[in-house]
Amino acid sequence: MTKSLPTVLITGASTGIGATYAERFARRGHDLVLVARDEARMNALADRLRQENGVAVDVLKADLTASEDLLRIEARLREDAKIGILVNNAGAASRGSFADQDSEALDKLIRLNVTAVTRLAGAVTPRFLAAGGGSIINIASVVALAPEISLGIYAATKAFVLTLSQTLQVEFGARGLYTQAVLPAATRTEIWERSGRDVNALEGVMEVGELVDAALVGFDRREAITIPPLPDAGQWEAFDAARRAMLPNFRQEHAAERYRAA
Repeated sequence: MTKSLPTVLITGASTGIGATYAERFARRGHDLVLVARDEARMNALADRLRQENGVAVDVLKADLTASEDLLRIEARLREDAKIGILVNNAGAASRGSFADQDSEALDKLIRLNVTAVTRLAGAVTPRFLAAGGGSIINIASVVALAPEISLGIYAATKAFVLTLSQTLQVEFGARGLYTQAVLPAATRTEIWERSGRDVNALEGVMEVGELVDAALVGFDRREAITIPPLPDAGQWEAFDAARRAMLPNFRQEHAAERYRAA
């Protein structure tokens, strides 16, 4: 008997990276649960994917910054045993610099980019561990490694997503839970227009299909960190090795000599 493929729940699935993940997983034969605010777009996408690929597609309209909606998606992840892959894609960028933001705008961005990602991963992790398997794909960004690229608090939220992903992989990878952090650079999606920026004024913008296809190569290879625009994987490996080399030096009873010198 052929084992059925896991259902994939994708947030931010109405357009851009999320919609492209839906297309790619549907081509592979996975049933889908699409989550986003734009129900009309998701319904149109769902109809097309059902017709083209013969998969089942559920559409869940939800604003992940709203507590009631987030609770509904958490419940679906806890209770639906068919869901074996979570794609934490929903996210937004801020308009202007950190100094330009009001407190409500900052809070909403954190609720979407940080809180929702954390809570959805937290909702599904116990079930995945009990089942002995499951996958979480978290969409971070190269700016998680590059605070020099100023995008308000966006870089800080994506640094959180990267660290969360690494923590989950370290803690639960050996128990069958695979977590992948995907770090795109500039990608041609609507996030730019929504944050008041002109994507056509940027250099080196990757098309969304190429981004997702590359990310899925990393997924199939079970990479913990996938950086589609990075030509030399050795650069990431050297960066990570340098970070790991510091770990033994963090466990010190006293401050380093350089801080104790007169």
